[in-house]
Amino acid sequence: MSTKNMTRSLLACAAIISALFTTSTSALAQAAPWPSKPIRVVVPFAPGSFTDTAARTVGAELTALLGQTVVVENKGGAGSTLGTDIVAKAAPDGYTFLVTDNSFAVSAALYDKLPYQPKEIMQVSLLADAPAVLVGRPDLATKTLKETVEFGRANPGKLTFGSGGQGSSAQLAMEAFLLQNKVEMVHVPFKGIAAAMVDVAAGRVDIAIGSVGSTSGYIKDSRLIGLAVSGDARQAIFPNVPTFAEAGYPEYKMMYWFGMMAPAGTPPAIIDRMQKEIAKAVTAAKVKEVFGGAGVRATSTTPAAFTELVQNETALWADVIKRAKIKAE
Repeated sequence: MSTKNMTRSLLACAAIISALFTTSTSALAQAAPWPSKPIRVVVPFAPGSFTDTAARTVGAELTALLGQTVVVENKGGAGSTLGTDIVAKAAPDGYTFLVTDNSFAVSAALYDKLPYQPKEIMQVSLLADAPAVLVGRPDLATKTLKETVEFGRANPGKLTFGSGGQGSSAQLAMEAFLLQNKVEMVHVPFKGIAAAMVDVAAGRVDIAIGSVGSTSGYIKDSRLIGLAVSGDARQAIFPNVPTFAEAGYPEYKMMYWFGMMAPAGTPPAIIDRMQKEIAKAVTAAKVKEVFGGAGVRATSTTPAAFTELVQNETALWADVIKRAKIKAE
């Protein structure tokens, strides 16, 4: 064999060996157990929200359970759609997740155009749920929910309700109740539910719906009247506030929820493992302590149950938005 031919043969062999090595390395990488590196969890809100708290509290437990660091990143903006879009467009490899809340279903129902398609996000598990609390200004003449509803029916547009903004979950929660009971009130939007509660407590707005966290301090100090709380039982933090069912409105089922999602196409085995670890994480004493202190219940669900919840809620809010003629700002 000539030197030239021998060189060609050696180069060919080297190419084959290189290809085999690359294939073998790739196969090993694919076979590496998940997770083999840190996991990113995107929260589509600024730090300080309960959604952020939920992600960080459960994330700390998942770090121990999975043996890899769970890194929480806040990507707030555009009504939670900015951070959600980041996850929708992330590689479905099990290293990017989303922790969000009811706003995911609200956005799907409210906006004609989103930077992502809701189907690009898949549900993994709930992390928590919490009741909605209907409150009134301290000098509200109607001291019960039934009295308030009856007054509102007899005086359309006389009462006002505050919310965290046009198209916010607080507005939709209130509009749903008003539609169910054929009551007309004037919507007063604020830049956040905290600002709305300040004005209700000051007597400038009549009523509002918020979370336990945004209302409990006011109720305990008698700066707001607790009219009703959603869910199956009264809250220990304000035991004198009746449930909607006790107040005569059992059909009202509004609950706030917080859950983990992932890019569509994430391998089923990874989704299943993450869901099972979440189910363990939410039973941890630290999680129950933090969540309980905020009036929130730690919980978990299967991906199928969470998916059904999101679909049902999206349909509900779409109906409320249409009937109440709500427009996104």
